[in-house]
Amino acid sequence: MSSRSTLAGHGVHGGAPCTVRLHRYDGPLVLRRAGRTIAPRISAVVGARGATVLGADGVRVAMVEHLFAALHVRDVWSGVLIEVDADELPILDGSAEPWAEALAELGPFPPSPEPSDLEGEVRRDDGATAALEAGPRGLDVRIAFDHPAVGEQAWRGGPERWPELLPARTFGFAREADALRAAGLAGGAKRENAIVFGDHAPLEPLRFPDEPVRHKALDALGDLYLLGRPFAGRLRVRRGGHDLHQRLVSRIVAASAGSGG
Repeated sequence: MSSRSTLAGHGVHGGAPCTVRLHRYDGPLVLRRAGRTIAPRISAVVGARGATVLGADGVRVAMVEHLFAALHVRDVWSGVLIEVDADELPILDGSAEPWAEALAELGPFPPSPEPSDLEGEVRRDDGATAALEAGPRGLDVRIAFDHPAVGEQAWRGGPERWPELLPARTFGFAREADALRAAGLAGGAKRENAIVFGDHAPLEPLRFPDEPVRHKALDALGDLYLLGRPFAGRLRVRRGGHDLHQRLVSRIVAASAGSGG
């Protein structure tokens, strides 16, 4: 077991270099940027544009969802200090697997909290939904994209299967590249760190036939980490995204606070 693990790379949106040091730490899990501490909670969220963005005391850290997904899958809720030297975490290979491997170097970790019976649901006008429901603990995620190589996909599984999601990479469409860059997004995206779909097929081989929905399920786990504790029920997401996931977490946290939970 090591007391520290280091990862370095470039942000997928801003393209700037970033080094992240994960330290064993006797206390709750926190991020530190420029001497400021950011708690991994929904109250620290300051953005959802292209990624989940946290901020506090004048500093920001974007693209936290893949790291948080690895923490969620590995059931790590304390004992780690995450030091970051840039505003955006490195995209690495586009998946959460490098983060999970770095965490494995640091383990074992303190026992996780007991899963909490939390419930809530949010909907968008376009039919997208995200809900945390009573039932067996697990994920039920579906996506729909107007692209012949993606279309409609679904992934369902309990915590014992969540490690299968770790290697799934972020993805995008070549036809949208110019618009994304004009909006200040995807400036650091490359074939080495993202799946790029051309007009008819991915430009590089997929790791799994259903890799897009696996990555969306991974993103959902990363964003639900902002609850600060494991959930006990079923997370059901249809055409989700960071904004929708964050709204769900906000609703659950508000309801829990209102009930004294």
